[in-house]
Amino acid sequence: MKRALLLAPLLILAAGCQTRPAASASAAPAAKPQAPSADARWTADGARAEHPFGGYVVRNNIWGSGPGPQSIWADSQARWGVHADHPETEGVKSYPHAGREIGRRLGELQSVKSRFAVTVPAAGSYNSAYDIWCEKHAYEIMLWFNWRGKMGPIARSWDATGKPAVEVENVTVGGHTWDIYKGTNGYNVVISFMCTSQTNAGEVDVKAVLDWIKAQGWFAQQHGDVLLDEVQFGWEIAGAPGGLDFVVTDFAVDVK
Repeated sequence: MKRALLLAPLLILAAGCQTRPAASASAAPAAKPQAPSADARWTADGARAEHPFGGYVVRNNIWGSGPGPQSIWADSQARWGVHADHPETEGVKSYPHAGREIGRRLGELQSVKSRFAVTVPAAGSYNSAYDIWCEKHAYEIMLWFNWRGKMGPIARSWDATGKPAVEVENVTVGGHTWDIYKGTNGYNVVISFMCTSQTNAGEVDVKAVLDWIKAQGWFAQQHGDVLLDEVQFGWEIAGAPGGLDFVVTDFAVDVK
């Protein structure tokens, strides 16, 4: 989803990514290149290309400034990928993702859980992250599970070296422990949860995360029983010079 960027000194900022000082290199192992199956159900290279898959939508979603080519393929929301060749210049170029629309209030939901698995390259600048939209895009909650290169969270402020100000450290919620950042991109509130143990696969309790945010009073009073618009998962890609492959091998959102 397209959104504005705030630039801190010396850093490239996505709506949730930038190299953490304590983890400047990604903990994710190198990915083995994986081409689409010969009979992939859908392939495209258009910036706004998208395709429905049984209640989900897979989107190529190239939206940033100065992107290179990016092609997408998909067999389903649980098996898809992109080949991206974006220059290592300022700003996020794309957020290819799979998403499931929810359209229900937090108080109406008993459970929202998700699982994911990816392979990612050992070069470039990107994160593997959920983008959770609430209250008709008034709030953007990002859950970063791995990241590499010139990526970092939107925050309320940065110091002279470009280090973002953390709101809360070492919070365990939704099945993981996070450092949490909060700021705005000029259009909506952005809350970024950066996993303290980077991983390429796992499960997360999305409702528990939203309940925690509500308990902090971070949703405006009129949005206390916030509307959950959509749960998305994919990669914010800022740089992929020479052409890099990103593959989802599992993704699902279970709602009750």
